[in-house]
Amino acid sequence: MGSHRKGTAAAAEAPAAPAAPAVPGHDATEVPVQVPVRDRYFDTLRALALIRVVTYHTFGWPWAGMAFPSMGVMFALAGSLMAKSLDHPAHKVIRSRFRRLLPPFWFWGLFVVVAMLVHGWMPGWQIVFWVVPLGDPPGNAWGEQAWEILWYLRTYLWFVLLSPPLLKLFRLAPVPVLLLSLSPVLVFHFLWEPPDDRLGGALTDLATFLFCWMLGFAHREGVLARLKPFAVTALSLAALGFGALYAFTHQEETGSYDLDDIPLAQAFFSAGFVTLLLYAKAYFKVDFAGLTRFRHLDRTVTIFNSRAVTIYLWHEIALILAVPLIDRFWNVPAFETYLPLESQWFMFGIGWLLIGVFVLLGGWVEDVAAKKKPKLLPWPSVGRAPRGRPARTATMGP
Repeated sequence: MGSHRKGTAAAAEAPAAPAAPAVPGHDATEVPVQVPVRDRYFDTLRALALIRVVTYHTFGWPWAGMAFPSMGVMFALAGSLMAKSLDHPAHKVIRSRFRRLLPPFWFWGLFVVVAMLVHGWMPGWQIVFWVVPLGDPPGNAWGEQAWEILWYLRTYLWFVLLSPPLLKLFRLAPVPVLLLSLSPVLVFHFLWEPPDDRLGGALTDLATFLFCWMLGFAHREGVLARLKPFAVTALSLAALGFGALYAFTHQEETGSYDLDDIPLAQAFFSAGFVTLLLYAKAYFKVDFAGLTRFRHLDRTVTIFNSRAVTIYLWHEIALILAVPLIDRFWNVPAFETYLPLESQWFMFGIGWLLIGVFVLLGGWVEDVAAKKKPKLLPWPSVGRAPRGRPARTATMGP
């Protein structure tokens, strides 16, 4: 992994939500229906991962990846959901994943591509990767901060394509295959270095996060829940320690201990960290079902998950636009006097305001891609069953 990661989308069954209260003025024979609910533990992890991504891209803190390895978390959650979905025919699952990801990508990419063309970009045949990003889409230096985050979409799509054979392999010998999923990054680091090109970057990213994706399989297949706490904790801490130690002792190679610049350290630190998170869920039955009692917080988590692709794609553009916007504030004497215009935290706040604007303006594309009715904001809601029918519950994917 190189500098492209500097500056930078799994649900499971959840306990049923409490029945909705009766609404005054409605017939008492109407029975509340509990709408499908998501696993709030996983949803909260995804929301935190997105917040960490935006924070890292704002402040550039090299320790952020060790505080919360967001990309490892996101790949593990996606792997868990993919394993669940593969109970259905693989080609339908893959088609569904592509359908849900590509329209938001196209909507975002239209603006980025046009802007780069206006600023002198001359595309070649590689422009096909702006249609399906199975390789890094090309661009010019002017738009690099916007498109450099697309390595995640490219890696995600390849994991989706590879999941059917990977899941079959995993089911043959779950624990050995899970442990061996760290071997590609070791091979790439010590035995053969991939070329410094589009293919090499893709191979490195796949190797770096393969364990996290397979860990999602292990959670969904119930493998994690059967493992002994001591063994899981010991191995996880060992992976965390190795990843951190390697990063701190090899700073001369990259000029920093930032995990995003050191694939081997990223792979092992993410493996240890994410294993502990998913094991807590699988073995100790940790969940955040009580989050639904805090309505505003619950709605925030819902928005983050229903608009995860939009937030991820547009957050860099929001941060880019925050700079000239704040520059205009200096022309207003009151703003210059009373606002902390020089503070990175102020830019962080303005960035989130602009992300909110992009969610309102373009988040509906995710609804269309998921074959849902477009909504301005996806607020949680409670419906009602037809008269005389019992209440029922269900689970919902992302």
